[in-house]
Amino acid sequence: MMNNLQKYKKDLETLIDKGDHLYNAMLYACHPAKVKERLGEKAKDFIKDLPKFEETYQSWYSESLTIIRQLLPDRLDDFTRLFAKPKSRKEISYENYVVEDYLQGLQLTRGWEKEIVVDKSAAIPKFEQQLNILKAVKQRFQSSLFDIKQLVQADLLDSELDAAQELNNSGFARGAGAIAGVVLESHLLQVCDNHGSKVAKKDPTIGDLNDLLKGNNVIETPVWRQIQHLADLRNKCDHKKSTEPTKEEIDELIEGIKKVSKTVF
Repeated sequence: MMNNLQKYKKDLETLIDKGDHLYNAMLYACHPAKVKERLGEKAKDFIKDLPKFEETYQSWYSESLTIIRQLLPDRLDDFTRLFAKPKSRKEISYENYVVEDYLQGLQLTRGWEKEIVVDKSAAIPKFEQQLNILKAVKQRFQSSLFDIKQLVQADLLDSELDAAQELNNSGFARGAGAIAGVVLESHLLQVCDNHGSKVAKKDPTIGDLNDLLKGNNVIETPVWRQIQHLADLRNKCDHKKSTEPTKEEIDELIEGIKKVSKTVF
């Protein structure tokens, strides 16, 4: 069975390979004659295998964003800035042209002769920088500076959720919910640590951690509400409660925790 570290590496390699193909597709779209001249007889097969940048980029961007947010968060703003049009931009130039402009086919001309001031080729170095940021994640895997603690913890949490699911399937909803609740608490504690959010209470509840993350602007209101709902489901598993939680409620709790653990870092 593949662990989280192996899965991250495999997914990352696939994503980098996809990015290399997108880069080649962009080069060909902007400079077809040069590409054909450079490749000669190999050009036909090369071009045939190229993806359509406009159709493939968005999925590549979304997947890359998730990996960078978790494993190289200090470069996240740089990565998004290379895609999105700056709100403060008053005029378009080669320097501030971004990948989003490329997707929209934006081109600026001047005068009655339609002299090209900036065209889609201006996005090539921007996408190349994005690809290099993604490749830096791979270098971090290979570096002694990379802390695998969180990936190891993620493996442990996944195993505990699997155990909770087995308990629930066997009719032990209350016990399954209690285990799932511990997983959620552990994950939220790690998120607080990741963001330097100091936990004041000795034994914080899910609600305490959820409020702390929202108060420090780590999570937004919709996510806060989602976690609060999971906390309510978890609280139904308390032995002091007279009503038993249902199997469906614990299924919802486990699936919700899986989602939070993969999207809140």
